[in-house]
Amino acid sequence: MDQKQAVDFCNQWLPAWTGNRPDNLIDFYHQDVFYRDPTASKGITGRRKLLVYFKLLLKRNPDWVWTHDEVFETTNGFTLKWKARIPVGNKIVEEFGLDIVELQDGRIIRNEVFFDLSALRANN
Repeated sequence: MDQKQAVDFCNQWLPAWTGNRPDNLIDFYHQDVFYRDPTASKGITGRRKLLVYFKLLLKRNPDWVWTHDEVFETTNGFTLKWKARIPVGNKIVEEFGLDIVELQDGRIIRNEVFFDLSALRANN
């Protein structure tokens, strides 16, 4: 994957995280995906299980917005430096983090998300 392809992928994928549309978001993921984030620290394997997680996650956060700051291409995908604007009560928390994203057959086969939860916990 080259830089342009990685940025184009992000420009399609990141908006799918907004608006409580888990069925749209899951379309970006491979059947045999492995996903991990700070709240799913043991990871989730398989698209069906990941959809269950996304339904809960997006329902709780329908108005968050994710954008890419930088994208670094890798052999099988890219590493993404992102910014998220997350409504928490009457505040907006800005978070920054990194994703490791690997693709297979045009879909995400591995997605590991890294960021510090402390600002979100402090505002909850």
